[in-house]
Amino acid sequence: MSKSEKIVDLEKLDFETALSELEHIVERLESGDTSLEGAIDAYERGVQLKKHCEGKLRDAQLRVDKIEKDGTLSQETLNGE
Repeated sequence: MSKSEKIVDLEKLDFETALSELEHIVERLESGDTSLEGAIDAYERGVQLKKHCEGKLRDAQLRVDKIEKDGTLSQETLNGE
Protein backbone atom coordinates (compact mmCIF):
# COMPACT_ATOMS: atom_id res chain seq x y z
CA MET A 1 0.00 0.00 0.00
CA SER A 2 1.45 3.38 -1.01
CA LYS A 3 1.61 6.33 1.36
CA SER A 4 -1.21 8.12 -0.47
CA GLU A 5 -3.37 4.98 -0.16
CA LYS A 6 -2.59 4.83 3.56
CA ILE A 7 -3.67 8.46 3.99
CA VAL A 8 -6.95 7.87 2.16
CA ASP A 9 -7.45 4.71 4.23
CA LEU A 10 -6.82 6.73 7.37
CA GLU A 11 -9.42 9.34 6.47
CA LYS A 12 -12.07 6.62 6.26
CA LEU A 13 -11.41 5.35 9.80
CA ASP A 14 -13.74 6.26 12.61
CA PHE A 15 -12.25 7.21 15.97
CA GLU A 16 -12.74 3.83 17.63
CA THR A 17 -11.16 1.87 14.78
CA ALA A 18 -8.19 4.25 14.58
CA LEU A 19 -7.66 4.09 18.34
CA SER A 20 -7.82 0.30 18.30
CA GLU A 21 -5.22 0.14 15.53
CA LEU A 22 -3.02 2.57 17.43
CA GLU A 23 -3.25 0.44 20.58
CA HIS A 24 -2.29 -2.64 18.57
CA ILE A 25 0.75 -0.82 17.16
CA VAL A 26 1.85 0.24 20.64
CA GLU A 27 1.54 -3.34 21.91
CA ARG A 28 3.57 -4.63 18.95
CA LEU A 29 6.30 -2.04 19.45
CA GLU A 30 6.44 -2.69 23.19
CA SER A 31 6.83 -6.42 22.62
CA GLY A 32 9.97 -5.85 20.54
CA ASP A 33 8.95 -8.62 18.13
CA THR A 34 9.52 -6.62 14.97
CA SER A 35 12.41 -5.66 12.75
CA LEU A 36 13.88 -2.19 12.82
CA GLU A 37 12.26 -1.33 9.49
CA GLY A 38 8.95 -2.76 10.70
CA ALA A 39 9.17 -0.74 13.90
CA ILE A 40 9.84 2.47 11.95
CA ASP A 41 6.88 1.80 9.64
CA ALA A 42 4.65 1.01 12.64
CA TYR A 43 5.81 4.16 14.42
CA GLU A 44 5.06 6.25 11.34
CA ARG A 45 1.55 4.77 11.10
CA GLY A 46 1.10 5.34 14.82
CA VAL A 47 1.91 9.03 14.48
CA GLN A 48 -0.63 9.31 11.65
CA LEU A 49 -3.27 7.52 13.71
CA LYS A 50 -2.57 9.72 16.73
CA LYS A 51 -3.06 12.88 14.65
CA HIS A 52 -6.22 11.41 13.13
CA CYS A 53 -7.65 10.61 16.57
CA GLU A 54 -6.77 14.07 17.88
CA GLY A 55 -8.58 15.60 14.90
CA LYS A 56 -11.67 13.47 15.54
CA LEU A 57 -11.66 14.51 19.21
CA ARG A 58 -11.21 18.16 18.26
CA ASP A 59 -14.16 17.93 15.84
CA ALA A 60 -16.31 16.30 18.51
CA GLN A 61 -15.42 19.04 20.99
CA LEU A 62 -16.35 21.72 18.46
CA ARG A 63 -19.71 20.04 17.89
CA VAL A 64 -20.40 19.91 21.63
CA ASP A 65 -19.34 23.56 22.00
CA LYS A 66 -21.72 24.54 19.19
CA ILE A 67 -24.58 22.63 20.80
CA GLU A 68 -23.89 24.36 24.10
CA LYS A 69 -23.70 27.77 22.40
CA ASP A 70 -27.01 27.24 20.62
CA GLY A 71 -28.63 26.42 23.95
CA THR A 72 -29.81 22.95 23.06
CA LEU A 73 -27.50 21.30 25.57
CA SER A 74 -26.72 22.69 28.98
CA GLN A 75 -23.81 21.95 31.28
CA GLU A 76 -26.27 20.26 33.65
CA THR A 77 -27.21 17.78 30.93
CA LEU A 78 -23.53 16.90 30.41
CA ASN A 79 -23.03 16.37 34.15
CA GLY A 80 -26.10 14.16 34.40
CA GLU A 81 -27.93 16.47 36.81
